[in-house]
Amino acid sequence: MTTEQEHGSPEVGLWSGDIGTLHEQSRRALLEILKGPYLSGRQRPQLWAALIADERAVRSQLHNLFLELVIDRVDEFAFARKVRTTEIDVPSALRTERLTFLDTAMLLVLRQLLLAAPGERRVIVGQDEVYARLAVYRDGDEGAYLRNLNGAWGRMRDKFRVVHALGDNRAEISPVVKFIIEEEQVHALADVYRRVAGADDAETGATSITDETVAP
Repeated sequence: MTTEQEHGSPEVGLWSGDIGTLHEQSRRALLEILKGPYLSGRQRPQLWAALIADERAVRSQLHNLFLELVIDRVDEFAFARKVRTTEIDVPSALRTERLTFLDTAMLLVLRQLLLAAPGERRVIVGQDEVYARLAVYRDGDEGAYLRNLNGAWGRMRDKFRVVHALGDNRAEISPVVKFIIEEEQVHALADVYRRVAGADDAETGATSITDETVAP
């Protein structure tokens, strides 16, 4: 019987009957990317190293699911998004997250703050600063507006992971926020939001954190 080992390739079976072709850490990196919203090299250095070492094999696995791998080597994060091609009708393998009006407005503000600090290794903002920039959309019941605002901030921090809490109501903006909303969407949304005040629970179109999303 001929085995991979006899051909000179290392065996990667992790359990009896395992026919996977990736090493354990590369599988964990792939799983982290599929779970979303992204894999951070700063937070998961071992998985990041495995991803870079096995990049071609991970890309192959994702292509089997009609997904492509996006890697930012400078800021060290990676995510999967639907393959972009006109050659075939590509099915969607990623779930989408429907964003509230304030979710989208907050993402635009965070993106603007990040891009306003080119070359900075870390961009840190105060929660109050972000809230102040969204004050133009305040309308109706003040308590309801604040609850919605706090809810949006919590989703940015805990669900989408585009801000990382540092204490004292300050947070670091993740560079992945650049990919949450596509460039062409940014201009269209910015025009709309300039004309809108309030509508704090209106919904935007669905945007996937992992399909540019997020990503993505």
